[in-house]
Amino acid sequence: MKKLLIAIAVSALFLTCKEEKKEPQIPVSTAKDSTQIVQKKVPFVWQGANIYFLLTDRFNNGNPENDLNFDRTNETAPLRGFMGGDIQGITEKIEEGYFSKLGVNAIWFTPVVEQIHGDTDEGTGNTYAYHGYWAKDWTALDPNFGTKKDLENLVKTAHKNDIRILMDVVVNHTGPVTEQDLVWPEDWVRTTPVCEYINYETTTSCTLVTNLPDIYTESDEVVELPDALLAKWKEEGRLSNELDELQLFFQRTGYPRAPRFYIIKWLTDYVNDLGIDGFRVDTAKHADEKTWLELYTEASNAFETWKKKHPEEVLDNSPFYMVGEAYGYEISMGRKFDFGDKKVDYFEHGFESLINFELKNDAKKTYETIFKKYNRILSTKLKNKGVLNYMTSHDDSEPFDKDRERPYYMANVLFLTPGTSQIYYGDESARDLTIENTEGDATLRSFMNWQEIDSLQETKNILTHWQKLGSFRRNHPAIGAGRHKRLGKKPYVFSRTYVSGDYKDKVVVGLDLPKGKKSLWVKGFFGDGTQLFDTYSETHVEVKNGKVILENDNNIALLELAD
Repeated sequence: MKKLLIAIAVSALFLTCKEEKKEPQIPVSTAKDSTQIVQKKVPFVWQGANIYFLLTDRFNNGNPENDLNFDRTNETAPLRGFMGGDIQGITEKIEEGYFSKLGVNAIWFTPVVEQIHGDTDEGTGNTYAYHGYWAKDWTALDPNFGTKKDLENLVKTAHKNDIRILMDVVVNHTGPVTEQDLVWPEDWVRTTPVCEYINYETTTSCTLVTNLPDIYTESDEVVELPDALLAKWKEEGRLSNELDELQLFFQRTGYPRAPRFYIIKWLTDYVNDLGIDGFRVDTAKHADEKTWLELYTEASNAFETWKKKHPEEVLDNSPFYMVGEAYGYEISMGRKFDFGDKKVDYFEHGFESLINFELKNDAKKTYETIFKKYNRILSTKLKNKGVLNYMTSHDDSEPFDKDRERPYYMANVLFLTPGTSQIYYGDESARDLTIENTEGDATLRSFMNWQEIDSLQETKNILTHWQKLGSFRRNHPAIGAGRHKRLGKKPYVFSRTYVSGDYKDKVVVGLDLPKGKKSLWVKGFFGDGTQLFDTYSETHVEVKNGKVILENDNNIALLELAD
């Protein structure tokens, strides 16, 4: 691996990048970043993590033999059929070091449980459940994505590379009804009305769209398992085992056999069996909020059970992590999501973090305005909690830079804003988000642009910039989880400090720097005589008269204490 990294570094040396008429040189040495993980143990902090989010079917095809299952051969609208990406493909990229070089220390991938077999047209063209959000059987994996053995191998490979795994989970709804997929029993799901989003009830006690049956997550009424599911398990030879496990679960917990508790049992089995590190919870605001605390409680128990059974595989003492998608939540809201007639504090219901829909708009402001705001809220209203920041996503039709005109600036904002960062697959390589003839969110979900990464120099330049920033952020929890302070206005220089027990991390970052010789003010943060290292230009400097002098054409500096 080290030889490979050095080879990459040599081949990429002296690449140039361009952002808004600034052309900083990017001498690359990912070898330093990768070996630093081994040489200096950096504590993992979810609030400062780099999470890579990908669509399982659209990232990398590791096993072409599983590309077709359940006779999913009907023609679909553009980018609305299965394209071959799978769990094995993710594992391959972990083994290649792709994520490590990008500074990624957690991977979130779209759901991999068995999806509806049929296709349907819900207004944006005929589609299959390639995205993973239309569950048919929570107890099995969809063969298009891979096997449970594939998932086990993914988790183990990720952990060996100090990367956590987040499973994307759906409790709110089943998949649509098709000729091949029957509706769940009426005591399990509602099929009307469609949500109007006027208040709490018209957001939670309804179906998101027509033909997307909604689980009665608010109900404690005992229900029987669907006949179709029992028949499926029997045909697959696992009926007795599934029923025995359910009996043990309900005996242990004392929960009623209500719909949500079946699904909670099925989802937390993956934690218990494989050591999944966390959940990203889909459509959190559309289900009864008590569901999420129950899910978190059972997932946490399962995680601790797995740790006790596999002490040699435990990465650290981090608790189970859960981040929620309460669509439209913004960090400015603080702890409570306002439905109009009711406010809900999801942080009191099992969530360590919520996806923040605000950064893409904040990114239009100055760096200091953004950083100061996030530092203030995360150290007051959201103290000891977090937000997951993103600039691009799979279902946000208005990402920050849809035309991919500012990929360098986007990396700066995403990686340097306090909070957890979410890289959407292809952000780091300017994957096209404007695919012709697509309807709706399909344009955001093209296959990963590996060919451009391999062949286009500018794409390599962009990726290099993301790698350097991502690696610096991973190696310094102060960036995402520390306290922010501006040190200089022009050129813009700021510090971040993170303290946890005996561990202390201090860094300084300069942005919008001039070409050539530049002076960065660090007085009051690093004393005279302090030896620093700019990881961006790979330059050693010494603090003199309260400042450091750099001479290069980069418009960014990432300063850490020299080893």
